[in-house]
Amino acid sequence: MVLDPKSGGSHNDYGSISAEGEATGGPSAGAAPVSVSGPAGAAMTQSDLYQRQPLLPDTGGWVTGATLAQPPDYDEDDEDKMDGLKRNTINSNGVVRIEVPSPLRDEPRYPKEKMKTFIAFLTFLLNMVLSTLSLALVHERVPDRSYPPLPDTFLDNVPTLDWTLDISEILIMISTNVTVLVIVMHKHRYIVFRRVFLILSLLYLMRSITMYVTVLPMSSTTYICSPKVNHTSVAIVAKRVFQLISGMGLSINGKHTYCGDYIYSGHTIILIMSYLIISEYSPKRLWPLHWASFVVSAVGVMFVLVARGHYTVDVIIAYWVTTRVFWIYHTLANHSILKNSTANNLLSRAWWFRLFRYFEGNVGGPLPRLHDWPLPWPRRFLAKHPNRDS
Repeated sequence: MVLDPKSGGSHNDYGSISAEGEATGGPSAGAAPVSVSGPAGAAMTQSDLYQRQPLLPDTGGWVTGATLAQPPDYDEDDEDKMDGLKRNTINSNGVVRIEVPSPLRDEPRYPKEKMKTFIAFLTFLLNMVLSTLSLALVHERVPDRSYPPLPDTFLDNVPTLDWTLDISEILIMISTNVTVLVIVMHKHRYIVFRRVFLILSLLYLMRSITMYVTVLPMSSTTYICSPKVNHTSVAIVAKRVFQLISGMGLSINGKHTYCGDYIYSGHTIILIMSYLIISEYSPKRLWPLHWASFVVSAVGVMFVLVARGHYTVDVIIAYWVTTRVFWIYHTLANHSILKNSTANNLLSRAWWFRLFRYFEGNVGGPLPRLHDWPLPWPRRFLAKHPNRDS
């Protein structure tokens, strides 16, 4: 930045400076002291001169001709103490040069890392297959209908309505589509997809274990299950797995005819996850969408119970596990210090912490609620928009 002084006369409103010691090199050579006069010729003090000439650096009173020299005890480090600006002295042309340092940029980075997202997607598919494999095996171990349903405080006091299960699964499909749309429109969609895939992988892996180790009797007396074959083979299990995956785990399309997947509820996982993702990654100003997602999730879970698709304990465990994994994961992701395994970071003792650190190691901080158009067309949607975190 260069400031050019006004020219056109030897006198101005700031007074004049006369230096008699010009030829001898300044006061160090025994010259007369500096004299300062104002427009009216009245004598001015040295402090008045400094107050009326704000663009001149403080040189301690050393003057040499048309330029200002530095005092003998001048230290270049003192320049950094003046409001962060480095100021040089006036050069021979009477120009004040001010050097502005480059701003420090310590902004968090959000790399896409598409390969990690693809790996997370493969991990999710693997755990989905494990969950359906567990159900294909459990189907042969489900107690016969001669065993009555377990006592359940909620189910025993609410009338059974089979059609509410279809309504619940329709709400699941609506919530899932809205959630995918929110993620696709997010500016950091690859990171969000990666997180969702990993969290769902953890949930379905644990679900495949819990439903296999403890098999509960049927909670519904009207739900249609495929007959048992009283033996298993690779071909039979593979056929069941393919049928379940092709139906996306829903009974509304007639694909989910195998029973025994109770602890814990897969319907509740999807409904709760949809609400958590929408509330976390959509703009705050879309609060009607957040409330609508909450209501849809609550009604969907309630309808699963009314249809006796699950025991109440299945829903409670599913809610607890889903919310805790989601909140713990995002707490770790939003604080860089928690990504280090230390003695005081007890969250790092989670068995999936190393997997988390691999996928989140390069994410600099909490994801801002920014959204953009994901496609290269139409071009009018590709304009840059301001921060939409409000």
